[in-house]
Amino acid sequence: MKVIIADDDPTMLAILRAVVEEGGHSVIAAAHDGEAAWGEFQHTEAHLIILDWEMPKLDGLGLCRRIRASDRPDPFILVVTGRKTRDDLLKALDAGADDYLSKPVTPDEFAARLRIVERRIQITGARRQAELDLRRARYLAGIGETSLALQHEINNPLTAMLTHAALLEAGMVDDAERDETVATIVEQARRIGEVVKRLNSLREPRSVEYLGNTRMLDIAPREEPGGSR
Repeated sequence: MKVIIADDDPTMLAILRAVVEEGGHSVIAAAHDGEAAWGEFQHTEAHLIILDWEMPKLDGLGLCRRIRASDRPDPFILVVTGRKTRDDLLKALDAGADDYLSKPVTPDEFAARLRIVERRIQITGARRQAELDLRRARYLAGIGETSLALQHEINNPLTAMLTHAALLEAGMVDDAERDETVATIVEQARRIGEVVKRLNSLREPRSVEYLGNTRMLDIAPREEPGGSR
């Protein structure tokens, strides 16, 4: 994990840094106040931010709020503080902290908590990746269903339009049939236009079975309230 540490106590900062690095993680920034930590966060991409509550310039809860309000990737935030009451815990969580560790903190206690945090980050990352994969799968399925629906609805009028246009282009339509041929082309173009219009106006897309297990987007004309189309 890439870690940012913020604590105005040099001794505590050194202890936290040593434990993080012994755990096989990388400390990409160590700050002595909240403003410096905020600056580091804006220019790096950290998986975990460990911060003290009481810091000069910007305290830990103020830093939490800034981080959560930013448009950067959400890191895991662990607040380390001497405060121990239930109200303090709720304040930290409300500010955006993911976990809370009370001082005094021994290296062994912090190492154990760090392993828990690492596991939680892994689980969260796996869940987010699964959500992204599901969203992508649904998107790709939607593309396939839309493509099949357009092919189904547009294929016949498009074929008729292109056939009559080809006859005109080849000079195979006499003067008596020209107006009728042009009218057919226009009518088929209108049919295609209506399909596109229905697709554009869909408010609650749904799919229907097409052939076997194949599904396609349902863009057939919908019944309006009162029975009109």
